[in-house]
Amino acid sequence: MSPSIPGPRRAPARGRRAFAATWWGQAWVTALEDSTLDSGRLSRGRTYARQGMVGAVTIAPGQVKAAVQGSRPRPYRSAVHLSVLTDARWDTLLDTIAARSGHLAALLDGEMPAELVDDAREAGVPLLPQPTELDPECSCPDWGYPCKHAAALCYAIAATIDTDPFVLFALRGRSREEVLAQLRTRRTATQATCTPPTPAGLPAAGAYAAWAALTEHTPRLPELPEPAPHTAALPAAPPPGTGLFTTDLERLIADAAARAAQLLTGATTGLHLTQHQDAVRIAANAPGPEWFHRLIQNTGAKPTAFARLTRAWRHGGPTGITVAEHPHTPDPTAMTAARTALTEALTEMTTAPIALRAWRNRLTLSDHGIQLRLGPDARWYPYLHDDGEWWPAAPADPDPVTALTSVWQDRGVTRTTDL
Repeated sequence: MSPSIPGPRRAPARGRRAFAATWWGQAWVTALEDSTLDSGRLSRGRTYARQGMVGAVTIAPGQVKAAVQGSRPRPYRSAVHLSVLTDARWDTLLDTIAARSGHLAALLDGEMPAELVDDAREAGVPLLPQPTELDPECSCPDWGYPCKHAAALCYAIAATIDTDPFVLFALRGRSREEVLAQLRTRRTATQATCTPPTPAGLPAAGAYAAWAALTEHTPRLPELPEPAPHTAALPAAPPPGTGLFTTDLERLIADAAARAAQLLTGATTGLHLTQHQDAVRIAANAPGPEWFHRLIQNTGAKPTAFARLTRAWRHGGPTGITVAEHPHTPDPTAMTAARTALTEALTEMTTAPIALRAWRNRLTLSDHGIQLRLGPDARWYPYLHDDGEWWPAAPADPDPVTALTSVWQDRGVTRTTDL
C-alpha cells in the first residue's frame, strides 16, 4: 500500500528557496522550476502550497499525488510522475551504497550524501530528478505545464524529501524497507565470501616467553632485511554506521607497520609523541588533503599553525616541532660563536648593512626575512618570514653558516661575488 502523508498546513512563509532546507530537497525544487518558463504559474503554486491548499500526499513508485484545492469548491486531482529505475539500475545503485558504509549511515540519519549521488551519476543511475523527468498531471482545465496545482504539490512535497531522503528512493521504485533489506543481503553475502578464517595465533604471554628464551642465548639480534611496505588488505569491511572507511584503516595499518619496522632498528623517538605531535606526523607523510583537513578538525588546531608544524616535521621530525613551538635559552657561548661566524660570512655574502638580532635561541636577519633557530640537538634550523609568519624552510645543520646558505638564495639576496 502506498504511504499517505498529511498535507503540510504551515509551509514556509516566503521565498522561492524556502520550501527546501537541504541541498537534495532544493534539487527537487530546482528540477521543477527548470522544467518550465512559466514563472506566473510557479508563483501561484508557491502561494497555494503556503496556504495549505495541498491535501494528504500519497507516494508510490513513479508518482506522488494529492488533492489540491483550487478556486472551485471541489479539489483537483494532481500528480507528478518520475521514471522508475530498471532492475539493472537498481542493482548498480545498491552496489554503490553498499560500497561505502558511510552512505547507509548517512541515509539512516536523514542525510543524502553528495558522494552517493555523484557515484550513482557516474555509474549511469539518476537518483535526483532532472528537469525533463518531472511529468505533472492535473484534473483542472488549466493547460499549463505544470499547472499551479501540480506546482503546489511539487513545492509541498519538498519539505518531506528534506526530512526523509528515502522518499526519492520510493519515487524511483523501491521503498525504504526494500532498500534496507537488499543492502543487508548484500552485506551478508560479502562477509560470507570475503572473510577468511581467523588465524589461531599465539597467546601473548607464550610469545613473550619464547622471545625471552631466545634472547637469553642470543647476545644480539640478527641483521634484519629491509622491511617491505605493508600492502595487505583488510579481511572485512568496517561495520556500517561507524564512520570508518576501508582505505583509511589500511593506511593506518601501513603506518603502524612502518613504525614497527623503525622500532626494530632502535629508533624509539616515535614512542614519546603526544597526540598533537602524532597528528602532525601523519599529516607530514602526505596522506592527502582530506586527511589533512580532518586532522585539523579533530585536533582543534588552527589551519595555518598546523601547516607550519607539518613543514617543521618534514625538515626536523619531533625536534623540528619542538624548535617551532618552544623557544629556549641555550648556552651563551654557542650563541656568541654562531653570531660571530654569521657576521663574518655575511660581510662576504652581501654589501647591504647587517642587522643580526639575537633573542634566546634565535638569530634573525630582519631585513632579509631569515631566521636561524638553535635546537636542543645543537643544530641550526632555517626559517623564512612569509605573510607575517616564520616558516621552517630547510633541514637543520650543525653549522649556522651552512644553514643560512641553504635559504639565502630563496630571498634573492645579491652576493658581493655577483657584483
